[in-house]
Amino acid sequence: MKILAILLIIIGAIGLLLSTMMFGDIGIAAAVGSVGALLSGIGFILVDKKLKILINN
Repeated sequence: MKILAILLIIIGAIGLLLSTMMFGDIGIAAAVGSVGALLSGIGFILVDKKLKILINN
């Protein structure tokens, strides 16, 4: 799960950088998608930490 989270964060960061080079609605759509990937990656990392705490107790 941690690998998926890291990949989502990397893809989101790259997508956010590339969306600045796009014009019009496509750039906005790419930015929204990349922010979604970033938030999903951060969420997966937080869930992974919480699950490790629950499993160890």
